[in-house]
Amino acid sequence: MHDFAKLTWPEAKELFAADPVALLPVGATEAHGPHLPLDTDVTIAVAQARRAAGILDEAGVTTLVMPPIAYTLAQFAFGFPGTITIRPTTLWNLVEDVVESLEQHGVRRVVLCNSHLERQHVQLLRGVCKDHAEVTKDKAQLLFPDITRRRWAGTLGEEFKSGDCHAGRYESSIVLAADGESVREEERQKLAPKEVRLVEKMLDGAPDFLAIGADEAWCGDPASATADEGERLLDQLGQIVATSALEEWPELAR
Repeated sequence: MHDFAKLTWPEAKELFAADPVALLPVGATEAHGPHLPLDTDVTIAVAQARRAAGILDEAGVTTLVMPPIAYTLAQFAFGFPGTITIRPTTLWNLVEDVVESLEQHGVRRVVLCNSHLERQHVQLLRGVCKDHAEVTKDKAQLLFPDITRRRWAGTLGEEFKSGDCHAGRYESSIVLAADGESVREEERQKLAPKEVRLVEKMLDGAPDFLAIGADEAWCGDPASATADEGERLLDQLGQIVATSALEEWPELAR
């Protein structure tokens, strides 16, 4: 695994010539209850990319873990101080500009490691990937292993599958594993399970967390989270990305 931001330009040049897969973490800066930091989604996306890079490296694939995209559409949590949201066109252009810059350096494979599950955000990532679906001599392919799809959602635990997982057991476990010092443990242990039917109400048109009864920007069961479960979830998230990449580009396997 190579941390792209820590390379020198000669090192980057050498790696660009090695036909790498660039892993681009995509998260959000938004409220995640009283117990998780605003950069929870970014932390998860970066940890997923690093775990995937380790698996791909073992398969003989050169990987670059890119600096994360930390801002996106975050309207659902915008009623809470600290949440930053941007226009859809800003995110689209940012992802496309990063991919096109990598293209100009010779990179032909980019994978999005996304942890922000707001519906409009996910739909936008699907859309920009369609613009980069075909590999040509001069154009990179952009792959989006979408963990909300049925194939993957069922592998990430019951809470994730239920949809009531914003800052709940699922995300809290991963942050405990990836950045445990950032978790406000005293606050986390106070939180009783909260079911709000998040996905159902989003699909029904609810505009934000406040409208669905998540009055502190969380749902699920964060008090039951553990770092051990977070490690298992990160292994699975990494495997989702690695499996998707090797299925899409079987020529990478050596």
